[in-house]
Amino acid sequence: MTSQPDPSELRAALESLTTEAFRPDLAEIDRLPTLDIAHLMNEEDTDVPAAVGVRLPQIAAVIDAVAARMARGGRLVYAGAGTAGRLGVLDASECPPTFNTTPGQVVGLIAGGPSAVVTSVEGAEDSEELAEADLAALALTPDDTVIGVSASGRTPYAVGAVRYARARGALTVGLACNPGSALAAAAEHGIEVVVGPELLTGSTRLKAGTAQKLVLNMVSTITMIRLGKTYGNLMVDVRASNEKLRARSRRIVALATGADEPEIEAALAATDGEVKNAILALLAGVDGPAAARLLEESGGHLRAALGAARG
Repeated sequence: MTSQPDPSELRAALESLTTEAFRPDLAEIDRLPTLDIAHLMNEEDTDVPAAVGVRLPQIAAVIDAVAARMARGGRLVYAGAGTAGRLGVLDASECPPTFNTTPGQVVGLIAGGPSAVVTSVEGAEDSEELAEADLAALALTPDDTVIGVSASGRTPYAVGAVRYARARGALTVGLACNPGSALAAAAEHGIEVVVGPELLTGSTRLKAGTAQKLVLNMVSTITMIRLGKTYGNLMVDVRASNEKLRARSRRIVALATGADEPEIEAALAATDGEVKNAILALLAGVDGPAAARLLEESGGHLRAALGAARG
């Protein structure tokens, strides 16, 4: 079992973290007018994109490595506790409607299980064994990627997830917001986005959470671009699961092809509502089955399928 840290040692460890640092200049923030506090928060948040920007080379290397594995059938798995875990679950849950990913292709694991998304599960983040059990259920392969997410970079659940995954040959990434973190050291790829002390001491749902969200946005979005899930900046693999998305699907086909409404409706009907197939049918002048065949032969990349259709 994971040993319980000595309280004094844990306090010392937290006090050494940039994300936990106390800012005397904000000690009387509660006495300020609301607008002044809002200005302070806004100014604080402007530092986050620059901190992410410093790590763009590492982020790009991770994306290329993830995309190569996912192209071979691998999965992208996020593992974290608290805010970090919720951000991973959020990013994973948005991939199916946005990019039409298959169930289980992008997975968000949070310490304590699904209920921890809305309710704190005491002690879950302190268990490496819990992370190992959650990942064991996925039967990891070398084509999978596990990204441990932790603002402190020391959360046992995230560190344990990365260690377990790396021992099984999966690609591992440690995303933290403190330098020299145990999480980054445990992973093959370490990304440490140092955003500095929080407006509220230790409240890493603020700048650290924003930084993590930005990085996860990049990882999933650009990976999907590399996998051919977009055509230019259009979400051509969007899953039309409701009226808003059905309207978006028609608009995407219109933007990509310039076709009129009757042509768009006919193309979508001929391709079972698949946006990418409808675009190919319209631009290449092929029927639904031919569009599906060309896309399959092109690994789902619309530009490549268009090139093949045009000879």
